[in-house]
Amino acid sequence: MSQEDSVIVRNLWRVSAALFVLMLVIVVTARSVSAAEDKMDPRVAASINERLAPLGQVRTGKIEATASASAGKADAKGAFQANCFACHGTGAAGAPKLGDKAAWKARIAQGKPTLYGHAIKGFKGMPPKGGSSLDDDTVKAIVDYMVSQGK
Repeated sequence: MSQEDSVIVRNLWRVSAALFVLMLVIVVTARSVSAAEDKMDPRVAASINERLAPLGQVRTGKIEATASASAGKADAKGAFQANCFACHGTGAAGAPKLGDKAAWKARIAQGKPTLYGHAIKGFKGMPPKGGSSLDDDTVKAIVDYMVSQGK
Protein backbone atom coordinates (compact mmCIF):
# COMPACT_ATOMS: atom_id res chain seq x y z
CA MET A 1 0.00 0.00 0.00
CA SER A 2 1.34 3.40 -0.92
CA GLN A 3 1.88 6.33 1.41
CA GLU A 4 -1.16 8.16 -0.02
CA ASP A 5 -3.40 5.13 0.49
CA SER A 6 -2.43 4.78 4.12
CA VAL A 7 -3.19 8.50 4.70
CA ILE A 8 -6.62 8.09 3.12
CA VAL A 9 -7.39 4.98 5.21
CA ARG A 10 -6.23 6.73 8.40
CA ASN A 11 -8.42 9.76 7.62
CA LEU A 12 -11.36 7.50 6.84
CA TRP A 13 -11.01 5.83 10.26
CA ARG A 14 -10.80 9.23 11.99
CA VAL A 15 -13.94 10.49 10.24
CA SER A 16 -15.78 7.23 11.08
CA ALA A 17 -14.74 7.51 14.73
CA ALA A 18 -15.84 11.16 14.86
CA LEU A 19 -19.26 10.26 13.37
CA PHE A 20 -19.65 7.44 15.88
CA VAL A 21 -18.89 9.82 18.78
CA LEU A 22 -21.35 12.37 17.34
CA MET A 23 -24.01 9.66 17.11
CA LEU A 24 -23.45 8.74 20.78
CA VAL A 25 -23.77 12.40 21.81
CA ILE A 26 -27.06 12.71 19.90
CA VAL A 27 -28.48 9.52 21.46
CA VAL A 28 -27.52 10.58 24.99
CA THR A 29 -28.97 14.07 24.43
CA ALA A 30 -32.23 12.65 23.05
CA ARG A 31 -32.63 10.35 26.03
CA SER A 32 -32.01 13.14 28.52
CA VAL A 33 -34.55 15.37 26.74
CA SER A 34 -37.22 12.64 26.78
CA ALA A 35 -36.52 12.01 30.47
CA ALA A 36 -36.90 15.74 31.14
CA GLU A 37 -40.36 15.69 29.51
CA ASP A 38 -41.50 13.11 32.07
CA LYS A 39 -40.60 15.56 34.84
CA MET A 40 -42.27 18.54 33.12
CA ASP A 41 -43.94 21.20 35.22
CA PRO A 42 -47.70 20.49 35.24
CA ARG A 43 -48.43 24.12 34.33
CA VAL A 44 -46.26 23.84 31.23
CA ALA A 45 -47.90 20.54 30.29
CA ALA A 46 -51.36 22.11 30.73
CA SER A 47 -50.33 25.04 28.56
CA ILE A 48 -49.10 22.70 25.82
CA ASN A 49 -52.29 20.62 25.98
CA GLU A 50 -54.38 23.79 25.75
CA ARG A 51 -52.53 24.90 22.62
CA LEU A 52 -52.94 21.45 21.06
CA ALA A 53 -56.66 21.18 21.90
CA PRO A 54 -59.11 20.93 18.98
CA LEU A 55 -60.52 24.19 17.69
CA GLY A 56 -64.13 23.13 18.10
CA GLN A 57 -65.95 20.98 20.58
CA VAL A 58 -69.38 19.41 20.56
CA ARG A 59 -71.35 20.03 23.70
CA THR A 60 -74.45 18.15 24.61
CA GLY A 61 -76.68 19.40 27.34
CA LYS A 62 -79.49 17.80 29.17
CA ILE A 63 -82.81 18.98 27.83
CA GLU A 64 -85.85 17.92 29.73
CA ALA A 65 -88.91 16.83 27.78
CA THR A 66 -92.27 16.96 29.47
CA ALA A 67 -94.86 14.25 29.05
CA SER A 68 -97.65 16.69 28.26
CA ALA A 69 -99.18 16.22 24.82
CA SER A 70 -98.90 19.86 23.77
CA ALA A 71 -95.30 20.45 24.84
CA GLY A 72 -93.97 16.91 24.28
CA LYS A 73 -93.44 17.20 20.53
CA ALA A 74 -91.78 20.62 20.75
CA ASP A 75 -89.47 19.48 23.57
CA ALA A 76 -88.55 16.30 21.69
CA LYS A 77 -87.68 18.39 18.63
CA GLY A 78 -85.47 20.67 20.72
CA ALA A 79 -83.83 17.71 22.42
CA PHE A 80 -83.23 16.15 18.99
CA GLN A 81 -81.63 19.36 17.73
CA ALA A 82 -79.39 19.62 20.79
CA ASN A 83 -78.37 15.97 21.12
CA CYS A 84 -79.02 13.98 17.95
CA PHE A 85 -78.73 16.34 14.99
CA ALA A 86 -74.96 16.00 14.65
CA CYS A 87 -75.41 12.45 13.32
CA HIS A 88 -79.09 12.09 12.40
CA GLY A 89 -79.23 15.49 10.72
CA THR A 90 -76.18 14.86 8.55
CA GLY A 91 -76.09 11.08 8.15
CA ALA A 92 -72.70 10.87 9.89
CA ALA A 93 -71.37 7.36 10.57
CA GLY A 94 -74.26 5.82 8.63
CA ALA A 95 -76.97 7.22 10.89
CA PRO A 96 -80.37 7.45 9.19
CA LYS A 97 -81.16 11.08 8.48
CA LEU A 98 -84.26 12.66 9.95
CA GLY A 99 -87.06 12.60 7.38
CA ASP A 100 -85.39 10.04 5.08
CA LYS A 101 -88.39 7.76 4.61
CA ALA A 102 -86.45 5.05 2.75
CA ALA A 103 -83.81 4.81 5.48
CA TRP A 104 -86.44 4.70 8.25
CA LYS A 105 -88.91 2.26 6.65
CA ALA A 106 -87.16 -0.96 7.75
CA ARG A 107 -86.29 0.49 11.13
CA ILE A 108 -89.86 1.56 11.85
CA ALA A 109 -91.03 -1.94 10.83
CA GLN A 110 -89.00 -3.39 13.73
CA GLY A 111 -91.33 -1.65 16.15
CA LYS A 112 -90.89 1.09 18.70
CA PRO A 113 -89.67 -1.19 21.53
CA THR A 114 -86.69 -2.19 19.36
CA LEU A 115 -86.03 1.42 18.38
CA TYR A 116 -86.25 2.50 22.02
CA GLY A 117 -83.80 -0.23 23.01
CA HIS A 118 -81.32 0.75 20.30
CA ALA A 119 -81.54 4.41 21.24
CA ILE A 120 -81.19 3.83 24.98
CA LYS A 121 -78.61 1.02 24.98
CA GLY A 122 -76.76 2.00 21.80
CA PHE A 123 -76.59 0.20 18.48
CA LYS A 124 -73.71 -0.38 16.06
CA GLY A 125 -71.80 2.94 15.93
CA MET A 126 -74.26 4.86 18.12
CA PRO A 127 -73.35 5.07 21.81
CA PRO A 128 -76.05 4.65 24.47
CA LYS A 129 -78.42 7.61 24.40
CA GLY A 130 -76.35 9.07 21.59
CA GLY A 131 -73.62 9.88 24.08
CA SER A 132 -75.89 12.24 26.03
CA SER A 133 -77.05 12.20 29.63
CA LEU A 134 -80.76 12.31 28.74
CA ASP A 135 -83.22 10.25 30.74
CA ASP A 136 -84.97 7.30 29.10
CA ASP A 137 -88.32 9.09 28.71
CA THR A 138 -86.68 11.95 26.83
CA VAL A 139 -84.85 9.50 24.55
CA LYS A 140 -88.17 7.75 23.85
CA ALA A 141 -89.79 11.10 23.05
CA ILE A 142 -86.98 11.85 20.60
CA VAL A 143 -87.44 8.42 18.98
CA ASP A 144 -91.17 9.10 18.64
CA TYR A 145 -90.36 12.46 17.01
CA MET A 146 -87.88 10.87 14.61
CA VAL A 147 -90.31 8.09 13.68
CA SER A 148 -93.06 10.65 13.03
CA GLN A 149 -90.72 12.46 10.63
CA GLY A 150 -89.74 9.20 8.91
CA LYS A 151 -93.24 8.00 8.03
